[in-house]
Amino acid sequence: MTPIKDPIDFIRRETRIKPVPHAEEIRLHVADEAMVLWQKTEDDLGELGLAPPFWAFAWAGGQGLARYILDTPDLVAGKRVIDFACGSGLVGIAAMMAGAASCHAVDIDPFALAATGLNAELNGVILSLEMADITASPPPEADIVFCGDVFYDREMADKVLDLMDRLLDRGTDILVGDPGRSYLPKTRLTELARYNVPVVGALEDNEIKRTRVFRMAKK
Repeated sequence: MTPIKDPIDFIRRETRIKPVPHAEEIRLHVADEAMVLWQKTEDDLGELGLAPPFWAFAWAGGQGLARYILDTPDLVAGKRVIDFACGSGLVGIAAMMAGAASCHAVDIDPFALAATGLNAELNGVILSLEMADITASPPPEADIVFCGDVFYDREMADKVLDLMDRLLDRGTDILVGDPGRSYLPKTRLTELARYNVPVVGALEDNEIKRTRVFRMAKK
């Protein structure tokens, strides 16, 4: 079999369009089975050791952020937004639907950016896309940055917090969506909302996750 090199073709073929359980105003290209899709990604691209398909699911933290944004549109109205580690683009799409002036979606996975572009088009919004690890770069210009489900790993958490500190020093507002990941910096967070969010049970420890939205403060 000739490996397929086009992420957009792969995403269209291997996912289905469904409404987001906790933000039904938004539809995404999503997968039914995580491990099956992961294997197909490696088989079709002829590569081993690819990152898990985080882009193919509506994770709990992202769903919480999306719901909060849609319910409190003044948060983003007229503002420049960054959807950090955007995955499916869910949070950025919610921001644009709520009236943000712009949204820059950033991820290190080309499949995530392809999925984000497709999902943005599906929902009638425009996002700018960047494939980069911005944790090692000067902080991008933005009024508000959203981070969903990024504190699952110590190394990742340390890199994210370093970037967030630099953004906070510049006066950027930062909101975090998280269902209680292991490395969540709890002492620096103020809770804004909490939700019971439906998720894919095979990816989590439960089919409903208690998810909270926080504002991050300086050390």
